[in-house]
Amino acid sequence: MNETVKHEGVTGADKAKLYAAMLIAVAGIFAFYYLKGVQDDWVRWAVFAGSLVVGALVFAVSQYGRDLWKFVLEARIELYKVFWPTRQETGTMTLVVFVFVIIMSLFFWGVDSLLGWATKSILGGAGTGG
Repeated sequence: MNETVKHEGVTGADKAKLYAAMLIAVAGIFAFYYLKGVQDDWVRWAVFAGSLVVGALVFAVSQYGRDLWKFVLEARIELYKVFWPTRQETGTMTLVVFVFVIIMSLFFWGVDSLLGWATKSILGGAGTGG
């Protein structure tokens, strides 16, 4: 999979399509709130959903949309290459993590207690509030 996204062949028309798609989506959101109390809720939702669909279609026919679709297809191919651990391996690794967390918790509790004791010893119990 490509490390960086290269928009090869992007023209001014593709940029205009991108901006038009964003404008259509924003207009749908604006209309949803503007029509509150004026239209039924189902009409408001239909306008909102319709604007998102039309905006997505305009985006899809731009070079940006084609690049996104290509990326999705490549990501799907890469997903099949992933090594998924078995259920037993997952359980074993989870147990190892829990044991490590317990050991480190005890270690840091011990270090904290030791440093607290050392601080009290050095300061002679001053500032303990008692």
